[in-house]
Amino acid sequence: MFVGHALLAFSLAVLIADWRGWPARRALALGFVAGGFAAIPDVDMIYTAVALDLSRLSVETLTRPSVFWDASRGVHRSITHSLPIALAAGPAFGAWAAGTSTSRRWLAVRGIAGAFLSALVWVAWTYSGPAGAVVVGTFVAAGLIVARLARTRTDLSGSTIALVATAGLLSHPWGDLVTGDPPRLLYPFDVQVFEAIVLLHADPTIHLLGAFALELGVVWLAAVAVARVADQSLTALLDSRAVAGVVYGVAAVVLAPPTLDVSYHFVLTILGVGAATGALAAFPNTRSALTRRLRYPPITRWSPLRYVRLSWVSPPRVYVPSIDIDRFLQRYPSPFEAAFVALGCVTVALGSYALVYVFFVA
Repeated sequence: MFVGHALLAFSLAVLIADWRGWPARRALALGFVAGGFAAIPDVDMIYTAVALDLSRLSVETLTRPSVFWDASRGVHRSITHSLPIALAAGPAFGAWAAGTSTSRRWLAVRGIAGAFLSALVWVAWTYSGPAGAVVVGTFVAAGLIVARLARTRTDLSGSTIALVATAGLLSHPWGDLVTGDPPRLLYPFDVQVFEAIVLLHADPTIHLLGAFALELGVVWLAAVAVARVADQSLTALLDSRAVAGVVYGVAAVVLAPPTLDVSYHFVLTILGVGAATGALAAFPNTRSALTRRLRYPPITRWSPLRYVRLSWVSPPRVYVPSIDIDRFLQRYPSPFEAAFVALGCVTVALGSYALVYVFFVA
């Protein structure tokens, strides 16, 4: 879900900017800023570097993610995932990036924002001790970096950055409701909105497939948003090669059923199938060229020495073969096509796996 948090905020910001009639470059800039702020709450994982007991790690325990997650359980999805913290930190980040002037008024605004963010660190120290202060301090530092980059690398105003920062931070916690311990939405108040994980299905494998489908839907939303502002036809981007993912249904019989506790083998293999299909779509001549070389191997082998000229008089020279960019772009499809083929393949693979699991395994 780490990627999904950023892509959800990115896609919503891009679509809203496009709806408001913003140009493509500015809409994408707004999306990147929103995605950057939406990813910041997960910096609380830095606490794992301190709390992780390295003596517990072994080849066997590396296959159990609980060893890693247990080390961060004390602070993860608590302070930085709080809605009150987001409502307080978002405007402060925007105020910090409101301008670059050295006037007294600007310095006063920056001083107030800095004092407000420092107060958040103090609150975390009060309620969660040194661990909370370290986590929120890292959270504040990351937010200031994103805010500064948004101000210096884009033409967004300070008020827009404040609004986008707040929206991005507020959008983060909801994706965590189906993937583990629920976030403390009202920290520092002792009120737990969700007492346990939101189950999509009683079967742990079907629940994982549902959570993966939600994540995949967010990726699709981001792809559609980019295609929309780039003026790309969605129907033209869909490709029949994506049906190759149907063969992944065999994995439901071969692989051990994945769950939230152990899902690496499922995630890596299904993404690998999609990536391979997308790569073949991006370089359609690769397979035919490889087959031709296997059937008719060249008589002379390629040697890098052909691009190196040695001389006893002059120093060695290296000749780099030139690349015709225009010819390259004409020969190979656009990245949009390859990305949509990969997404389509993963989607088909997920559906195929789910059908085989429900009818033959569960």
